[in-house]
Formats: sequence, C-alpha cells, structure tokens
Amino acid sequence: MKLMPVFALLLASLWTPLRTDRNALHAPWDTLLRRHVSADGRVHYKGFATDRAVLKAYLNTLAQNPPAATWSRTEKMAYWINAYNAFTVDLIVEHYPLQSITQLDGGKTWDVKRIEIGSKKYSLNDIENGILRPQFADARIHFAINCAARSCPPLHNRAYTAENLERMLEERTRRFVRNERYNRIRPTRAEVSKIFDWYADDFGDLRTFLSRYTGVTIAPTATVVFLEYDWRLND
Repeated sequence: MKLMPVFALLLASLWTPLRTDRNALHAPWDTLLRRHVSADGRVHYKGFATDRAVLKAYLNTLAQNPPAATWSRTEKMAYWINAYNAFTVDLIVEHYPLQSITQLDGGKTWDVKRIEIGSKKYSLNDIENGILRPQFADARIHFAINCAARSCPPLHNRAYTAENLERMLEERTRRFVRNERYNRIRPTRAEVSKIFDWYADDFGDLRTFLSRYTGVTIAPTATVVFLEYDWRLND
C-alpha cells in the first residue's frame, strides 16, 4: 500500500475548511483512505490508529459543519456517506483488535447514538435508515457505505465529493455486483449478498437491477439465493 507523506497528514489534520468549501471538507478523509485502505478494500486499522489525531480532527470538522439547506443534493449525500464510513472506522479503531463489529454493544452498535453532528446525536442506523435511504432514495448507497465486515461492499480508498459522487456510485455498485466473492449471477440462478434481501424495497425488481450492472440477462423465473453474511472484520 502506497504511503502518503507525513506532512500531508499533518496539514490535513490542521485544515479547518470554510462552510463554502465543501469538497475540501473531505480532503483529510481522502488522505487517510489512500494511506490506510487497499485497492480491494482491506482496512489497515493499526495504521488508522497511528493517525487517530488526524481522523478525530476530520470527525470534529464534520461535527462542526453539518449539511445546510443551501447545500446541493450531491454535497449532502457525499457528506453523509463519508460520515458513516469515517465514524465506523473510528469505532473499530477505538476497540481494535477485535474479530467482528458485532462484538460491540451486544451486536446492536448501529443503534447507539454516539455520533455528534451539529446540535444532534446520531447512530449509524440514523444516518443510513433515517437520512441516506429515505432522503436520497438511491439504492447505490448500499455499495458506498461500509459496515467493517468482510461481506460488506468494500470501503473505497477515496472520499466522496459532489464532483465524483455519481461516477463513484456507479463504479462501486458495478464492481460489487460483478464480484463473485459477493455475488454469483447466471441467467437462471443468482446467488447474491444478503444486502439484496435486507433492503429489498430499495432495489425494485431485483433481477432487473442485477441485469443492469452485470450485463447478464437474468430470466424472470431465475432462482435467487441469498448468501450467508461474513461478519468477520475487514482488516
């Protein structure tokens, strides 16, 4: 994994963006991701631990700069995706080493309101199911947010911004759907991630959705099987 110069991380930790500079807001997170996440989504949590001050500074910047009504849809969406991922990484770093995120809070860590943004406290479920899913109604968010598990869509090693959001959502969705580590799709049988079961309402006709991103024409009568989820840590 290519290492970024130390001075870049130091500058990132000292950066306090103006509210009008919403892309620069995520520059420190982008630097950390490029430094500590591999191309296939393996997360070097020990590396994040060494840069915890930088990560905390970024989370503090998010806390002080909640999305405003004047922000564009893509700015808001990128913000909440990055927030979900960054707070998840910080949660794992705080308790590392561990075998699975499900070991935390009796397996209900997604319901704990530990995330302070603006004047409110959120849980990870609040961000995913109370903001991202209902406000943006875009099934592709499921392939952008990462729950620190091996069966979860891999954490991308770049931050989301308003400019790259559409391209990256398409890319991450296509890569996940086509990756036989997570999905094995044939015209008459599709063995797919439990994500497609848990969030079935978001995908509409699942066979049509899968056909769009695989290029495989899946028969309307094709058998769909949901694979067992691997909750082991993605380190």
